[in-house]
Amino acid sequence: MADTTTERRRVAVIAAGGTGGHLFPAQALAEALISRGWKIVLATDERVGGLTQAFPAERVVELPAATARRGDPASAVNAASVILRGVMEGRKALAEVDPSVVVGFGGYPSVPALIAAFSQRRPTVIHEQNAVSGRANRLLAPFATQIACAFPGLAKASRRTDARKVVVGNPVRPEIRGLAGKGYAPPTGEIRVLVTGGSQGARLLSELIPAALAALPEPLRLRLRVEQQARQESLEGARRAYADALIQAEVAPFFRDMAARLERAHLVIGRAGASTVTELMAAGRPAILVPLGIALDNDQGRNAAILAQAGGAEVRLERDLDLESTTGLLSELLSDPARLARMAAAAASLARPDAAERLADLVERTAGGARA
Repeated sequence: MADTTTERRRVAVIAAGGTGGHLFPAQALAEALISRGWKIVLATDERVGGLTQAFPAERVVELPAATARRGDPASAVNAASVILRGVMEGRKALAEVDPSVVVGFGGYPSVPALIAAFSQRRPTVIHEQNAVSGRANRLLAPFATQIACAFPGLAKASRRTDARKVVVGNPVRPEIRGLAGKGYAPPTGEIRVLVTGGSQGARLLSELIPAALAALPEPLRLRLRVEQQARQESLEGARRAYADALIQAEVAPFFRDMAARLERAHLVIGRAGASTVTELMAAGRPAILVPLGIALDNDQGRNAAILAQAGGAEVRLERDLDLESTTGLLSELLSDPARLARMAAAAASLARPDAAERLADLVERTAGGARA
């Protein structure tokens, strides 16, 4: 007869959603656990949309979730009502699935599943991808069995949370993890520039970077091969700027083969979300990072600072960006292959390519300590 306790302990509910920044690390953990024989259930909300198509879950459970607008009491009441409904539905789902562990990756879509797990005294793990503890994780951390994080520093965490944290790194997708250790070849002929924008605040990069690259001296400009993500409304403008400057460029809203593009990039320009910064470390690529200015707790600024302090990136704040200074920085970097190589080595020195396995180890230890 099968050991039903053992079987129960091979089911993990992963609570994540909202953006790829939460889902990509969750997916990396799911794949690591599946390779060890686990079954995965994804708990998320309706915002996740098509991002779940590649998620290796046997079942996806959508739970109502919401967040309150600051200074808006009516919004707070509504959010509490929605979350309560999500918790009740989460309790029913967990009773049916009966997992041995629930793992949350932050953001408000993770809240109902984790509160449901706390109420049923199930073992839980919270993972924080950023150098700043997010608001949902700050709320939930005191009740979690284990707290994992990507970076040694965890700003805005309570003293007790900081003392309990286990640094595992930030899990990255297998195709990105495969870039670790491959090294970096500085440009000798073509110079390949990869520009990523992400879903938030990408218009600045979509419009400024093409103009700045087009303003480079002609001998440098004609060596460029640009691959750029841009918002739909900025696509034609970016393409026209590159064409007028005789720069070979591919401009699209989204690139699915990011690992291949990272591997051939000599310089990456983008935001400083946790996934972006971690993938730069894994690939060992030099970067110019522009933290999202409207981020509530300056999480992107702190993420970027980790890479910059090691020498792996140049960081520019949105308020300091203009065409002249951006063109000047690009000219400096793209004209100095040795500097790019030093930056690449500095980024690679921070990589934790085994983060998914380290987190999977912690999840299994937590599940193994489940209360009877």
